[in-house]
Amino acid sequence: MSGLIKSSIARKVVMALSGLFLVIFLVLHVTINLASVVSPDFFNEASHFMGYNPLVQYLMQPILIIGVIVHFVMGFGLELQNKRARGISYVKYSGAANAPWVSRNMIYSGLVILAFLGLHFYDFWVHEMTYKYIEMNPENPTRYYAETVEKFAPFWRTIIYVISFVLLSLHLWHGFSSSFQSMGVNNKYTPAIKSFTKIFAVVVPLAFVFIALYHHLNPITH
Repeated sequence: MSGLIKSSIARKVVMALSGLFLVIFLVLHVTINLASVVSPDFFNEASHFMGYNPLVQYLMQPILIIGVIVHFVMGFGLELQNKRARGISYVKYSGAANAPWVSRNMIYSGLVILAFLGLHFYDFWVHEMTYKYIEMNPENPTRYYAETVEKFAPFWRTIIYVISFVLLSLHLWHGFSSSFQSMGVNNKYTPAIKSFTKIFAVVVPLAFVFIALYHHLNPITH
């Protein structure tokens, strides 16, 4: 039993660390994307830098992909482990009494977010790889803004993005703050950390929603 507990704690710590890494990526991602609303020229410059800088392409990008895989694999593993624990006859489990709705349904919001990431990778990462390495197109530092706006032109795609960011907010609402708890952070700063994570869980996904709706409602006219 002690080995099982230690294994569960280790998984939670790894999941927490990978989640915090993905939070850093979210901050970078939303910052650059907001530039597409404020300054298309700066957005083009930043996107071109991210798309052709060797450090980003060959170090940060693989680490990001590994981080996503680790986070979700650990999450699904912990969910299965928890389900087995609930099935033990001597364990009394009452979902609504033991945990809030968000924490009890992290697996479902996680699955939807994972599906959304698949769409996002297809929309942008696969397109970028095809543009650069399959079609072998020359560098065009001014193409990114138009390509981004074009992605949000279809109503159905914009709605998928909006729904996914709402679920991301719910996922962060519980997951971001609990990641610090999983790493044993419990001191006088804990209330401030919880308040910050709740604000982050609302503001960042809301910013992504704003970006998607803005570009859908303001298409490029030729």
